[in-house]
Amino acid sequence: MANVSQFGVRRFGRVNWLGLWTLIRRENMRYLAIWQQTIFAPLITAGLFLLVFSIAIGPGRSDVMGFDYVSFLAPGLLMMTVIQNSFANTSSSMLSAKVMGSIVDTLMPPLSPLEMTVGFLAGGIGRGLVIGAVLCLSMGLSLGIWVAHPLWTLAFVILGGMFMGALGLLGSIYAYKFDQMAAISNFVITPLAFLSGTFYSIQALPSMMQPLIHANPMFYIIDGGRYSVLGVSDGSPWMALAVICGANICAVGLAWFWLARGYRLKS
Repeated sequence: MANVSQFGVRRFGRVNWLGLWTLIRRENMRYLAIWQQTIFAPLITAGLFLLVFSIAIGPGRSDVMGFDYVSFLAPGLLMMTVIQNSFANTSSSMLSAKVMGSIVDTLMPPLSPLEMTVGFLAGGIGRGLVIGAVLCLSMGLSLGIWVAHPLWTLAFVILGGMFMGALGLLGSIYAYKFDQMAAISNFVITPLAFLSGTFYSIQALPSMMQPLIHANPMFYIIDGGRYSVLGVSDGSPWMALAVICGANICAVGLAWFWLARGYRLKS
């Protein structure tokens, strides 16, 4: 007769490596299977931003931080594209599962809340890395802008993707339908992205607005990414790195806590 105390014992060690790898693979195959929409489309959007701004502003625009405006703008668009797609990957994955009722397929397997958090974030980070790599190559070939500090670029892309992936996970856990997720994206994520210094140096802003921009975690992602590509920034890259790490601890920690409690996931 089996010992009752054996039931419910985790038999995968500290980490269910097979289950974790399966979830990571699923989350990455989601965007790779439709790369025309998830990878190619964001590249076209970033290129259109550069084209429109370069035409609208024209060659008479003064240099920004010692670079022409298009060169200044390119790293900001790179980072903004990366983080927006990291957010989109985790939010669409979780919310689609909730709306279609297939979330049970993720909650029932023997995966711990930490393993689920890592699995979902790996998809967002992976999508950001793929888009970031292609954009870096495109900037080099088309604009002659090559990455000045590759390790810094890798760090900010990964940490920025992790932060926005965690926000996407939080938003999709909180939302019950796509309309609610669209409201979060339109009224929270988009304003933060456009007020992050992507299109301008914060030195050009009135002094009263600068503390508001400094309170935005996305500013440090954009500013750190600009330093990693061009070697110039509005602030210290070490400060940006510290702030992003702190923001990640808060966002990822809350995502893990909500998954552990089954918040708005279990009836």
